[in-house]
Amino acid sequence: MSTAPHPGRRRHKKHEEEEHENHERWLVSYADMVTLLMCLFIVLFAMSQIDKAKFAQLASGLSESFGAPISALPGTTQESSVLDGLPGAVDIASALPPEETVDQAEVDKAAAKAALERSQRVAAEAAKAYEDMTVAEKKIDAALTAAGFADAARYEIDERGLVVHIVADQVLFDAEQAVLRPEGRAILDAVGPTLTGLPNVLRVEGHANHLPVTPGGPWPSNWELSSYRASTVLRYLAGDGVPEPRMSATGYSSTRPLVPITDPTAITVNRRVDIVVLSTASAEANALLPGIAASHRGATP
Repeated sequence: MSTAPHPGRRRHKKHEEEEHENHERWLVSYADMVTLLMCLFIVLFAMSQIDKAKFAQLASGLSESFGAPISALPGTTQESSVLDGLPGAVDIASALPPEETVDQAEVDKAAAKAALERSQRVAAEAAKAYEDMTVAEKKIDAALTAAGFADAARYEIDERGLVVHIVADQVLFDAEQAVLRPEGRAILDAVGPTLTGLPNVLRVEGHANHLPVTPGGPWPSNWELSSYRASTVLRYLAGDGVPEPRMSATGYSSTRPLVPITDPTAITVNRRVDIVVLSTASAEANALLPGIAASHRGATP
């Protein structure tokens, strides 16, 4: 006998609900963070507002905890006695050194003093450099005089140092020639030992007059002629013992005449070789050398 289900009775199916996923879990962490920040600001605010009574209570409690005796004077509270034992408040603004106010006049005075001291140092350096150049000039002139060539050179002190002008025409070289004459070799032999003993760097400069070279000759122009003459002098001085690392040679053709071309002696004087004894002073001190030399020439009777 089969039993059929009762028509009035319904079978209830078991309903299973899916687990709900909490997407608002981050709110808990956020609320915790906000709460901590609020507590932090409350503590900072409380620390910034110093309550004398509460501070006295705190000091009293700490004193009792560490076993320090607390004595109450008549007419004073325990809290006041604790506060009285504490160091007084320090005014931070008054503890700091006052801002120094420097008057503009004092600044200008200090700057003027520094400038004066600097100019004095430069002037002293220039005077020493001029003295060294003068000593070198006297030695070279004495050597040339002893060798019988008292008038073979002219001297000048400019912003570079001591310039020894040696006339090339019929002294060092023949016209349009770069081979040393016997007189030229004797002049260089005379000044060689003095130049060797100097610590200064030497620059040998060749110069030509304004006359052009002979067309079809051995030299294309005065540039080549003046440069080769300077190199010839440098090689000869090196053979006399002057250290080559302290020398250099260059040619200037007719671009740097010693006297104007209208001068009657321009053809012979401008054709020359200069030996420049470079000063070891600073550029500022060397710039003063021409003025010092001019003042000494004016003072010479």
